Amino acid sequence: MDFGYWEITLAVLIPGILYASWIDYAQRRVPNWLNATLAAAGLIAQSAFFGWTGLGWGCLGLLVGFAVLIIPWLMHGMGAGDVKLMAAIGAWLGPWLTLVSFAAGAIIGGVVAVIMIYTSGRAVHAYTNMQTIATKMRHLNTAFGEFGGAKTFGDTSQLLPYGVPLTAGTLCVLLAYYFEGWLL
Repeated sequence: MDFGYWEITLAVLIPGILYASWIDYAQRRVPNWLNATLAAAGLIAQSAFFGWTGLGWGCLGLLVGFAVLIIPWLMHGMGAGDVKLMAAIGAWLGPWLTLVSFAAGAIIGGVVAVIMIYTSGRAVHAYTNMQTIATKMRHLNTAFGEFGGAKTFGDTSQLLPYGVPLTAGTLCVLLAYYFEGWLL
């Protein structure tokens, strides 16, 4: 069987992000070695199949993956492992599919967060926490401080391991692209 770029992507990226998601769920972190390995493998694969153009698209995808989550990280809204995971995904998918994958993951994450809030009976806490975040956003000097960061809410919130919805969004986009050929 002759494997092309997308078959290699499915064979390497899917197990890699599923493993990252599992670790994030279990330990609330995504290891640097895993993110770096996935990113390097993506850039190598892009280069091997598409030459310098592929390397450029892989680097641009990595940059897009990094860019979509760096501001939430700087605002203490998520962990750095999630940012690096999205960047590693970008090395494989290129800029457009990375952006679509992030959007799908954000929608899935939002739905999961709402379900978590209501099934845990923390709707009042979530509303109060959202007010704190809104207050945080009013001033530049507090927007990037620890005040109102994800880890400051303590028992009033459940932290969502964001690698899980990022993985789900990536799987949806990658499989839809591969099997249906859309999202071009």
